[in-house]
Amino acid sequence: MYFAFMKDIITYEEYLAKIDALAHVPSKMEEFLQSLDFTDEPYKDLSNVEHVIYLGRGLSFPIALEGSLKLKEISYIHAEGYAAGEMKHGPIALIDENMPVIFLAPKDRLYEKALSNIEEVLARKAKLITIGSVSDTHLPKLSKYFIGVPDVEEELYPILTVLPLQIIAYEVANRLGLDVDQPRNLAKTVTVE
Repeated sequence: MYFAFMKDIITYEEYLAKIDALAHVPSKMEEFLQSLDFTDEPYKDLSNVEHVIYLGRGLSFPIALEGSLKLKEISYIHAEGYAAGEMKHGPIALIDENMPVIFLAPKDRLYEKALSNIEEVLARKAKLITIGSVSDTHLPKLSKYFIGVPDVEEELYPILTVLPLQIIAYEVANRLGLDVDQPRNLAKTVTVE
């Protein structure tokens, strides 16, 4: 944000507002964690599948990749993350009523495009779990399960949307009776050459 200000991409007032928004992220994270309902349903459903697709657009795409990685690492369920805009180039062929799809769709500049992708997922009768802005009134109606994160500046959503993905992986692994603290074959890159 400092460099954006120094390069005249944002004003000093915008810089201060963004720094202030960033300073509030920890309390937003705490707010989200305290609001969680650890009902068995989404985790139970996911613990009975062999494959999961994660989708996201823009800043949500790398978070979708991270979510799929976490599920693979600790639950040993095959999961893949894709850019939702590339869905028609392969992943769409895998989506049917047996395929859970976890879609990250916060209220950002790509929200309308994400909704279009969600409609395509629903047309294939996928089991849809969405992660979006808590203020969203539309996504909960479309989804089998909806997880809302607090509203924040667009560039801060990844910090919040990654939380439910980590919790999903943890809860699914627990329901499968797996040791989440000692995942098999997992080594940190600093210990492997």
